[in-house]
Amino acid sequence: MTAISTQPAADVSAGSARTAAELTRSHKTPIILTVFAVFGVVLFVLLARSGTTTLDFAGQGVHTLTIPHLHLPARGTGYVVAVIGVLMAAGAWVLGRGARRVPSWYAAIFAVVLLVGFLVWAAAGHTLPLVGLLTGSLALSAPIIFGALGGVVSERVGVVNIAIEAQLLAGAFVSALIASVTHSLIAGVVGAMAASVLVSFVLGAFAVRYAVDQVIVGIVLNVLVLGLTNFLYQTVLVNSPALNTPATFHQLPIPGLVQIPILGPILFDQTIIIYLMYIAVIAVFVGMFKTRWGLRLRAVGEHPQAADTVGINVPRTRFWNVALAGAIVGVGGAYFTLGSVGAFSQDVTSGLGYIALAAVIFGKWDPIRATFAALLFGFANNLQNVLGIIGSPVPSDFMLMLPYVVTIFAVAGLVGRVRGPAASGKPYLGGH
Repeated sequence: MTAISTQPAADVSAGSARTAAELTRSHKTPIILTVFAVFGVVLFVLLARSGTTTLDFAGQGVHTLTIPHLHLPARGTGYVVAVIGVLMAAGAWVLGRGARRVPSWYAAIFAVVLLVGFLVWAAAGHTLPLVGLLTGSLALSAPIIFGALGGVVSERVGVVNIAIEAQLLAGAFVSALIASVTHSLIAGVVGAMAASVLVSFVLGAFAVRYAVDQVIVGIVLNVLVLGLTNFLYQTVLVNSPALNTPATFHQLPIPGLVQIPILGPILFDQTIIIYLMYIAVIAVFVGMFKTRWGLRLRAVGEHPQAADTVGINVPRTRFWNVALAGAIVGVGGAYFTLGSVGAFSQDVTSGLGYIALAAVIFGKWDPIRATFAALLFGFANNLQNVLGIIGSPVPSDFMLMLPYVVTIFAVAGLVGRVRGPAASGKPYLGGH
């Protein structure tokens, strides 16, 4: 009798706990939107600025259609955005009641509205080159996107890739060295991929073969490669400058497409590495969700024991897919030296490997979503450069931390709402 009466009580208790957890998750987005709405009121109303902001939609080159400049009064636009922000924040609480979640599209519209208000406020009295802002954002996002794609492949197969930073650094160093020696940019990219794959081999050997904690291995590799590249830079490249003078890829505008207004100069007047990035995003997405390879990869990352029972070699699948992820990340490392700067410098990656890892989580382990998450960070990073050039009153220190603040809020808003691959980070000791 006691057992019969206890079971319903346990079910009620578990149900209550689930309800409380669901309510907590459903309130996260409204809370974040409310915080930003209050921030908008303070910035756009209490600290309102006078003047007119001119939005310049013209890019470099000739376009089939010229879009005129858009002139927006900073004060009036700020008032409108502040009101919309407050209303949307209140709407989020309505949408999130009863343990329901606020739709992602709603939060995205809120973010776009607030972003427009901030741009108009920050550039009051100046002209804001939107095409240049977005073009620079894409360039700064490129290594993060390659890193995020490698992270998605790695984690989907069950290996947490904390070593993205090490792979980017190794790729950047080797690409500069090989391209300088061989005078071949293609050789530099191939060398970057090979160097990143070597780092992946170490990660795969310890994480898959010897079942060492994957997070610890990744952190150790990051510190090791950082120290090694700094040492080689000081002892080799500084003493032999000829070994650190690679050429850089030139822009290759695509005829016809580059003349599309706004999007043309942003997407189709880029270097070959950016075009490789487009291909990589599509290839990883299609391969992961539309091919047998992707099905096997995801099966190993979700339920390795079940995958093993149907004949999939789990350790081999994990090891070689981690190596493939390293090759993808290596192209991003080559971008630092062959796609933009033109030379290797100490800590040239500046922690972007960790941002790529955050993009993987923010993108819910999906290649397309992770790409958009990386683009968000690239935009925030380039925004501080553009606002500094046009003389915005926003403190430079605040703008420097803006990309990281955006990343923290983006990831924090998803905690408890996303679930990574079930077997990610868990070694598999059975089978072959």
